[in-house]
Amino acid sequence: MMATTSGPVHASTPKPMFTFGVIADVQYADIPDGRSFLGVPRYYRHSISVLQRAVSVWNKQGNIKFSINFGDIVDGFCPKDKSLWAVQKVVDEFDNFDGPTYHMFGNHCLYNLPRSKLVALLKMPTDSDRAYYEFSPCPEYRFVVLDAYDFSTLGWPRDHPVTAAAMKFLEEKNPNTDKNSPEGLVGVDRRFVMFNGAVGKEQLSWLGDVLQDASERRQNVILCSHLPMDPGAASPVGLMWNYDEVMAVVRRYNCVKACFAGHDHRGGHTVDSHGVHHRTLEAALECPPGTSAFGHIEAYPDKLLLVGSDGMADTEMCFQSPARPLL
Repeated sequence: MMATTSGPVHASTPKPMFTFGVIADVQYADIPDGRSFLGVPRYYRHSISVLQRAVSVWNKQGNIKFSINFGDIVDGFCPKDKSLWAVQKVVDEFDNFDGPTYHMFGNHCLYNLPRSKLVALLKMPTDSDRAYYEFSPCPEYRFVVLDAYDFSTLGWPRDHPVTAAAMKFLEEKNPNTDKNSPEGLVGVDRRFVMFNGAVGKEQLSWLGDVLQDASERRQNVILCSHLPMDPGAASPVGLMWNYDEVMAVVRRYNCVKACFAGHDHRGGHTVDSHGVHHRTLEAALECPPGTSAFGHIEAYPDKLLLVGSDGMADTEMCFQSPARPLL
């Protein structure tokens, strides 16, 4: 389902608890414009201008507490001898923002640099090389940033056990020689391609612990992932491999109110059967020169309000009330 509203969303009369900026899939590269495998135009050099406009707008607003980048800050077509330069160039633009930016991996990031180097470059607030973490901007809210490529063929050394296990998994799920091709796969099984990945067992256990603690604290939780986790908010070929396992953990608790993602550049929004909003954000990469796709989200006790630029749809996400019963 594409993200739509019945009309423009404007700032609500009540003051939000806090406001944060969002942007997804910048995929910058210093190369000529191109097209996706579906034929959609991609503006590789212009995309960093979208980020620059986002940072400028957020700074001028003066109330943007932090920003979240939903992955793929550089493109896989970036020449590999320029990968480090390109990543640093985009990170420098984020550093012009007057607050912290929270990053996550996308597949295009991992095409360019190994995960161990990206964790440091993206200043992920972890005490190890892991790329999943959580933070709380106020007592009533907690954000959980997932590593959607924790279990994948991307970013790990070729001889790493995770690489071998993920390739074996793909061999069982996808009969195609080209593991980036979903040809012949049906429905949500089309997600079993090499440019996607999964949340690993250790991370799933960690997620359960975080959500249990958040439930006990009566916090609203926002889940952030490069890969979408609901078929209603993205194309099947863009879904996380084990989105069903992640959502099974989510549904053990009442605290997760929304899941945000990138990856599927068209964007989308749905509300699942348990009242959780799934909002896939439109890509900065596919904005023609002079246009943009970014936004800010106002957080209230009972809803989130996404106010987008011209390429990002406004979306009001009201929380289900009363609270869902535990399963």
